[in-house]
Formats: sequence, C-alpha cells, structure tokens
Amino acid sequence: MTPEETFLRLVQGVADRDFDVLPGLYAEEVDVRHPMAPGGDEPLLTREALREHFGVTGPRVAETVRFQPDNIRIHQTQDPEVIVAEFDYAGTVIATGEAFRVPCVFVLRVRDGLIVESRDYIDHVAMARARGQLDVLIDSLQQRNPA
Repeated sequence: MTPEETFLRLVQGVADRDFDVLPGLYAEEVDVRHPMAPGGDEPLLTREALREHFGVTGPRVAETVRFQPDNIRIHQTQDPEVIVAEFDYAGTVIATGEAFRVPCVFVLRVRDGLIVESRDYIDHVAMARARGQLDVLIDSLQQRNPA
C-alpha cells in the first residue's frame, strides 16, 4: 500500500470502529506521538501498545460519538515515505444528535505499507467537547498541575 492508501485505511478504520484491525496498519516497532495531547504525549512504540490504545480509547469514543473523515487533503513531501494529511473528523453526538467537527493533521512515515512513524495533531479539546468530557479533561489537567 502507498502512504496515502495506508492513511485512508487508518482514518476510515477509526471511523468504522475496526479497532482489532487498526494495529495491523503499523509496524511491530513504531513511533506514534500525539504532541497536542492535553495530558502530555506518551509515545506508542510497539504494535502491541497500539493494540492496547485502540482497545481502550476506541470503545470509549465510540460510546458517545459517530464520525467520518472529511475534507481530506494529502500533501506529498520530498521523502516518498512521508505524507502530511489534513482532515476533519465530522460527526454527531449520539445522545443529542448535535453535529461536530474535529480538525486533525497527521504526519505519517509509511514503509512497505506499514506506518513506522506518526505525529497525530488532533484538536483534543474539540473531541472532549463533542464527547461531553470537557469537565473530565479539565479535572485531569488540574490534578496534573495543582494551583
């Protein structure tokens, strides 16, 4: 698979809640980071760590929202393994039917059809808002940095 095909399978797999298949898009040893994560970036460095991540985070998100990747723009770089993908997760809140949009930028390095490195820039505040979890986010941040 090309980097573009791998990216498209990834974001569609997230939207389709295909959490068991997603880790297979990554190499055994990988470097996935979420630099804008409000609680701090904890790198995911193995396929097994990603399996655990998708197994825990995926179902929690799936309980509250439904979404699809939208407005996808993929940019080529000088390095044939690396792409920059801009997109939105556009969806609805299950409980209320309210529409939401979460902007994202992923920088992926794909080798032999597998993701070996990724920087996932997601608007975590917008996702927390859509999931009705802003209070949980704020509480966790306050516990990390007490005034």
